[in-house]
This record gives sequence, C-alpha cells and structure tokens, in this order.
Amino acid sequence: MVAPCTILLLIDGLGLGPADPALNPVTSGVCPRLQALLREVAVPVDATMGVAGVPQSATGQTALLTGVNTARRCGRHVAGFPGRVLREVLSSGTLYDHLAGLGFVCTFANAYYVSDVDEVRQHRRQSVTTVAALQAFGRVRDTRALLRNEAVYHDLTRLSLRDRGYAGPLISPAEAAAHLMALARRHDLTLFEYFQTDRAGHAGDAAEIARVLGELDRFLAALLEGWREPPALLVLCSDHGNIESGNSTSHSLCPVPFVALGHGAHALRARVKSVLDVTPALVALYGRGVAQRGGHGKQSGT
Repeated sequence: MVAPCTILLLIDGLGLGPADPALNPVTSGVCPRLQALLREVAVPVDATMGVAGVPQSATGQTALLTGVNTARRCGRHVAGFPGRVLREVLSSGTLYDHLAGLGFVCTFANAYYVSDVDEVRQHRRQSVTTVAALQAFGRVRDTRALLRNEAVYHDLTRLSLRDRGYAGPLISPAEAAAHLMALARRHDLTLFEYFQTDRAGHAGDAAEIARVLGELDRFLAALLEGWREPPALLVLCSDHGNIESGNSTSHSLCPVPFVALGHGAHALRARVKSVLDVTPALVALYGRGVAQRGGHGKQSGT
C-alpha cells in the first residue's frame, strides 16, 4: 500500500450536536457541506478520555497529536495553553515525530504574523500546535510565507490581520484551500488548525457563528473538490465541542467528529473511537505504506 498524502484539519470547538437547527447552528443551513459531512461520514469520537469534566483545548489537542491520555495524566481537563506536564508529553513525541521516524515529511500550515520566529518562541502563551511545530521543525510559517501563499492564516481570509497593520491582499476561503492544497502536495502530512469555530462559540453571537461556519463551509467545499487524486487523504477532527451548542457559550460534552475521506480512510474510520486514537491510527496507516513520498528533497516543516 502506498502511503497517503494527508491534509489534517483540526477544527477547534466542533462537536456533534442535536439535529434540531433551533439548538445547533451547524444544522441551520449555513454550512451545507459541513453538515453533510457530519451527518453522512463522521464517526462520533469521545473527547472526555474517561475523565470527569468538560473537555478542553490544551489536553484535547495534546491527546490528538500524541495519543497520550493527557486528561488522566494531568488529573483534569486543561484549558487554553499547555503547561509543564503537557509540554513534556509533547516533547516525548508527536504525530510529526512518529511520521518523521518512518521517513515521511510533515508540516504545519498555519501562518504567524511575525517577521522572526523568535517572536513566537518568546511569546509567553503558546498553543499546543505552536509548541508541537516548534519542537518538530524549529520554526513556524511567518509573514513572508503568508505573502508567498505558502501558509494559511487562521481566519482563512486574512481579514483579521487588518487590525494588526496588514496591507496585503485579502483572499477567499476557496483561495485559502488552494494554498493549503499546494502546500500539502509537497509534504506527506500537512496540519491546519482552524479555531474561529471555538471563538465564535464562546462569543455566542448568532451572526458571527453563521459567518464563521459559512466561511469554513466554503473552504471545505474547495478541499472536497480539489483534494481527490490518490493518494490524497482528507482528515477532519476536533478537540471538544462548542459551536454546535447554540444555547451555550461553553464547551460541551458532545462527541466530536472524525472524518476521513480518500486513501486509507476506511481503515481510519474503523479504528478511531476517541481523540486518543487519531495519532496511533495515522501512524499505523503510514507504517503500512511505502515511504515513496518521503525524502523528496523538501525539508520537514518548509
């Protein structure tokens, strides 16, 4: 079996909520492609890791990227940013590290609006995905990469960068998807994190939730259309629920979706039942493949 070429989408704060559109914005008609994916393809995945309490980002994302039961390790679900214990878990090996050990080339697609990676390293609060990328690659994608269309900003369109002095072009969600696919074709696995869903869920503004879901839907539509040629694999997962609970601005206890489409998707859907299974399942899938795409002259993380 040839190994897949994977786009891994981490959609922060997306759970599988009720079908009633009065209760769940995801089923209200503003995001038909996402709604269809969740209804027809998604496997419901446990995000609690068997630990009491409401799932949170720091433990959830670390678990997704390592397969370690971080909530049990910490004794609770940890919100926000990884502290010492979670950083130690990440340093012991992430999905990036495991695939690199098999000869595959991974990257993190998110852009940071900085001119020097030291600005990111020196930042007191670093997300799980930031820590994982810095540990695996020693760098992240900066403003220059964004302007070369070799990175995707977390809001897809770059509009939120206007408040930070960005004077470059704005792009559509479909263009952001095209940039992500072009980057992914140069790597074996490419991770992109979208956390506007979690932010909108916390804000609780119906118009903003509809806007965010609509933009995500247009992004997904372009990926579904363009990311088909074998050995393409599209995977979507989440760390915890939030935006699907229209009557709450907090995280939820809803299961989260695991979507896999393309090369090796059936094996993944059969294996993933918890956020703890995502990294082991992907590593096993690549392990069964032949590292034909690895070692193609691209440096990991570029």
